[in-house]
Amino acid sequence: MNNRIKDLREDCDLTQTQVASAIGITQRKYSYIETGTQPLTEEVLVKLAKFYKVSTDYILRLTDDKN
Repeated sequence: MNNRIKDLREDCDLTQTQVASAIGITQRKYSYIETGTQPLTEEVLVKLAKFYKVSTDYILRLTDDKN
């Protein structure tokens, strides 16, 4: 899961700071989520899915279909 979040960010040529700011969390918290140090909460999952315009299932690796 965390690698998919990192892959999405890198595919969009964004920094952790840019994504964190866009979804309303600190860069440090985002980094912890991306590396798996902190669990991905439902709230952050939904924000990331909306931000990247992908399904939550895609982020959770339940599907390879972004929609």
